[in-house]
Amino acid sequence: MLRNKKEFLPQKICVVCGRPFSWRKKWKKVWDEVKYCSDKCRSKRGSIKTL
Repeated sequence: MLRNKKEFLPQKICVVCGRPFSWRKKWKKVWDEVKYCSDKCRSKRGSIKTL
């Protein structure tokens, strides 16, 4: 059985820290709505970094 490699997963850029993050299985149904890479960044959403 072949497994997907992490390098082929979709990625987004976190709106707070500006770092790229990869798709996670728990985000399967809501991937279009995900904006933050972690709970820490979600809690800091008031200080959005402009690129």
